[in-house]
Amino acid sequence: MRKVKTIKLYHSDLPDDLEFGDSVAVDTEAMGLAHYRDRLCLVQLTFGDGVCHLVQIDRNVQEAPRLRALLSNENIEKIFHFARFDVALLYKSMGILCKPVYCTRIASVLSRTYTERHSLRELCHELLGVDISKTERSSYWGAKFLTDAQKSYAANDVLYLHDLKEKLNEILKREERYELFLDVCRCIPVRSQLDAIGFSEDIFAHHK
Repeated sequence: MRKVKTIKLYHSDLPDDLEFGDSVAVDTEAMGLAHYRDRLCLVQLTFGDGVCHLVQIDRNVQEAPRLRALLSNENIEKIFHFARFDVALLYKSMGILCKPVYCTRIASVLSRTYTERHSLRELCHELLGVDISKTERSSYWGAKFLTDAQKSYAANDVLYLHDLKEKLNEILKREERYELFLDVCRCIPVRSQLDAIGFSEDIFAHHK
């Protein structure tokens, strides 16, 4: 299921002539993996049509009204892999709280209980027969100009999420965990808000 991939790169915001669908796959790149410390550098999006839209976020430009309108629109489903981090980063960086949310990693954890391997690379390989490269994971995303390898890596992080959603939904429904999964996804924005304000621990845990 290797897709023809078109990559479009923008600076600071989406173009004003872009039409939104009813769902969008989303990922982010930051200076690191600590959303409370590391700034947002890139937002990747696709509407499932093979076109990947990459928006570079300058450290001095955080408004992005068209990107904000898309991600804050509650009539558009946002599909992530490991939504908890991306939702928290967008909330911390731009004040955008994404709803509703679909997380392919949580879908995998609830449905693929025969394995502990739930990475995006593993899901693409097993469910779609696609091998994606993760060699640019440790990369300087704050650069003014991104390399072709960086752009390709970023696009791959969203390119297959719509297809994975379909495959994972089939398993979730077969194992009678789909409704439970939907309930968990409704909690992600709250969990991410807690992360963003410093409550990263399990607030339900009892400590002696």
